[in-house]
Amino acid sequence: MTNTAQLALDRLAIGVSALCAVHCVATPILLVLIPSLSALPIADHHFHEMLVWVVLPTSAVAVTLGCKRHKDTKVWLLALTGLAVLVVSAFFGHDFLGEVGEKIATLIGALIVALAHWRNFKLCRKKQCCD
Repeated sequence: MTNTAQLALDRLAIGVSALCAVHCVATPILLVLIPSLSALPIADHHFHEMLVWVVLPTSAVAVTLGCKRHKDTKVWLLALTGLAVLVVSAFFGHDFLGEVGEKIATLIGALIVALAHWRNFKLCRKKQCCD
């Protein structure tokens, strides 16, 4: 995979993490303002799980490719921490943390994943990684 593909995957992963965060914040507000949206599957817990299944492989590939170039362990630690928080909150958060706790944990996990990808993206754009 080329450097361009890796940078595109970092951008995609940041975007999906942002979508996850927006989904957690906006869905309750939109359901109050437009109750007919409750018929759509966007408020379903499975939507959150589906987003995690998109974030996991995208993040794994992007971070792996980037870290092969720049060898920055902080990217790995941020990515693994953020992904772990997302997975735990998606699959167990509602039961153990409640609805609000799940949303907060998801926002924290999405932020950590986005930070990992931002750092990965910045490091890979440096001259030594692009050669």
